[in-house]
Amino acid sequence: MFSGKKRVHREPEGHHAHHTRQHWSPAKIVSLLIFVILVFAAGVAVGRGNAKSAQATAGQLNYSSVNQVYSVLKKDFDGSLNQQKLTDGLKSGLVSAAADPYTEYFSPADAKVFNNELSGSITGIGAELGTNDQNEIVIISPLSGYPAEKAGLKPEDVVAAIDGKTTQGLSVDGAVSKIRGNPNTKVTLTIIRGAAKPFDVTITRQKITIPSVKYEEDGDIGYMKISQFTNDTVNLAQKGAQEFKSKNVKGVVLDLRGDPGGYLDAAVGVSSLWLDQGQTVVQERRGTTVVGSAAARGGNILKGLPTVVLIDGGSASASEITAGALHDNGIAQLVGVKSFGKGSVQQVENFSDGSELKVTIARWYTPDGKNIDKQGIAPDVTVTVSDQQAAAGQDPQKDKALQLVASKIQ
Repeated sequence: MFSGKKRVHREPEGHHAHHTRQHWSPAKIVSLLIFVILVFAAGVAVGRGNAKSAQATAGQLNYSSVNQVYSVLKKDFDGSLNQQKLTDGLKSGLVSAAADPYTEYFSPADAKVFNNELSGSITGIGAELGTNDQNEIVIISPLSGYPAEKAGLKPEDVVAAIDGKTTQGLSVDGAVSKIRGNPNTKVTLTIIRGAAKPFDVTITRQKITIPSVKYEEDGDIGYMKISQFTNDTVNLAQKGAQEFKSKNVKGVVLDLRGDPGGYLDAAVGVSSLWLDQGQTVVQERRGTTVVGSAAARGGNILKGLPTVVLIDGGSASASEITAGALHDNGIAQLVGVKSFGKGSVQQVENFSDGSELKVTIARWYTPDGKNIDKQGIAPDVTVTVSDQQAAAGQDPQKDKALQLVASKIQ
C-alpha cells in the first residue's frame, strides 16, 4: 500500500537517514539477490501448494536459474549466512539494479529514520547531495551557516571520494551514510570542481538544525527565505504572509536559492499563497503522457503583490516546482542563475514488515509544460555572484530582486 506522500527531492545529506546498510560487492549482490528471490518464490509455492512456481512465467524472474546459483552459494560459501542480512542486502541489490539513484529500498530500521528525515536535527556536514548526468555524487547545496558551506563547498562540486574511498558506483544513500557520523568527528571529501585538479576538504561533523522559513520586511518589501520544503513550511510561510499583510508590504521577494526541495504538498501550499484556487502548480508526466497534476488550494494572501523569486544552482525539486508555478502563471519574475534540474517523482510503498521502497514513478513539468528534470529552470534576469562578492558579503542577486520589486511598486 502506498503512503500517499510524494517526495520531490529526498536525497539530502543534511536530512538523510543514517543508513546502516552494508555495501556489497557485485558478486555478493548477485548471490544475495538469488537468495531473496528464492525465499520469496518458495514462500509463494508453499502458500499456493504449487511446486512448479520455481519456473519463471512471462514477466517474472527465472527462479530455476536462481535456485541453481543459490545451491552453489550455500554449498561452497566459506562462512555463515545470516538470513536477515542476506534478505535486506538482496532487496537493496535488486532495487539498485534499476540504475536510478532515487529508487531505493529501505530495511525496517532504515525506513524509520528515513521517515523522520524532514524534521528534527541530524548530525552531518550540512550539505544536500544528488547526482549529475554522469551519475556522479554531487553537492546540490551547502546549507547556510553549516560546516560544508564554511569549508567552501559549492553546488555541483563532484564528491569523488569519501575518506579516501571512491564514490564511483555508490548511490546517494550510500554516500550519505558514509558522510554522516557522530558530532565532532571528521570526514574528508575529495572534490572535483570543473576542470580544476581534485582537492581534499576535511570537515568536522556537527548537529544540524535546519530552519525552514525566515521572513522580514525591507521597507515596503517583504523578504521570505525558504531553505527547504518540510512538514512545517506551509504553516511558517502562511505566518510570514500574514505578517506581510498586516504590515502592508507592497511587494515580495521569495528566496529559494540553495533550497534542495522536500515535499510536493509543501510546494503546493507555498504556491497557493499567490495563486487562485485551481490554478496549476505542476504537471506529472510519464514519458509524454500527463498522468496527474497539482493545483493551488486557495487562501492566496499575497495575490496581486509584485513578486520576484530568487533561484540558483542549489534550487532543486520542490523549489523548482514553486518557482515554475509562480513564473508560468504570470505571478513572478525569476532572478539568479539556472536551477539544479531535479524533477523526478518518488513515491514510497510500505511493506508489512516495516520496510519501504522509494521508487521513481514520473517526472515533473511546469504548468507551461517545461521539463524540470535535468533541464532546470532558467531565470528571466541572470545575475551571478562572484567569489569575491560572496566573500565580501555582497549579494547582487538579492539587490537586483529588491530593485525589480521596488520598480513594480512605483
